Amino acid sequence: MDGQATGKWRGTASGVVSAPVDRVWELVSATSRLREWMPMVESCTAVAGDEGVPGYVRLVRGGLMFPQQLQQQASSSWVRERLVAMDHASRSHEDSNVGLAGSRNTISLFDYGGDGGATLVVWSF
Repeated sequence: MDGQATGKWRGTASGVVSAPVDRVWELVSATSRLREWMPMVESCTAVAGDEGVPGYVRLVRGGLMFPQQLQQQASSSWVRERLVAMDHASRSHEDSNVGLAGSRNTISLFDYGGDGGATLVVWSF
């Protein structure tokens, strides 16, 4: 059964960052630093487990995390995420939203080269 038959959303967004891949990985692999590179995140709090180890759970609070009609009811919202996988060799990690069964988000980084280094960031859900 594919994603269309089950009604699950699937998508990918990507962009290039003007920084070497190792420097970008240092930032995005430290999940507690989420606030430093996601402007809508107000706070990121450890709930259980050890950061960077599968099973780690964090509470992420911020604006614009849910559709606009829900935002009108509250100034911010939150999601509870669990780290599913962390692969330093391939520079990727996968999280799941604890409240949404089957929700998976993966961030993968690729060396994009160039003067001074560049990184292709791919987020899939």
